[in-house]
Amino acid sequence: MLDEAASFDEFVHQHQQALVRYAVLLSGARADAEDLVQEVLTRVYPRWAEVSGSAGSAYAYVRRAITNEYLSWRRRWSTRHIWPAGSELPEREHLDPLRDEHDERLWQLLRELPRQQRAAVVLRYYEDLDDTEIAGILGCRQTTVRAHVSRGLAALRSAIAMPERAWRNHE
Repeated sequence: MLDEAASFDEFVHQHQQALVRYAVLLSGARADAEDLVQEVLTRVYPRWAEVSGSAGSAYAYVRRAITNEYLSWRRRWSTRHIWPAGSELPEREHLDPLRDEHDERLWQLLRELPRQQRAAVVLRYYEDLDDTEIAGILGCRQTTVRAHVSRGLAALRSAIAMPERAWRNHE
């Protein structure tokens, strides 16, 4: 058991930042991303020997688990948590890893995509996966992956083509 714990700790140490960055792109907020990753790692730990010993990589397994958790998490999260609204509401949250990017508008538009489209676009262009790998993660067919990516990109292109003033009013 000690070796498993050391192996798990080593995995978390090596991959936690990348997993959180990936989850930020999915969830749109660093705090939510950290919660997603923590939730998944907590569930994976008891089965770490099985996960790390499987034919596929442990990173791919955990990334898929984060994707699945993200796709189902929003429904459960909204029913489990009550958000207090006092007189002082927090500022709009920004994507921490992407703060250096100049096009905040693009990241806002990405956050507005439906979850499946967003996950497919992030997996394609952030994780650089092909249709087969994305289909395995999302649990759908390759044609569905291509449709999600195509629709997501079309929505982004359409919104980007919208003049800045119209986009601001759209928010």
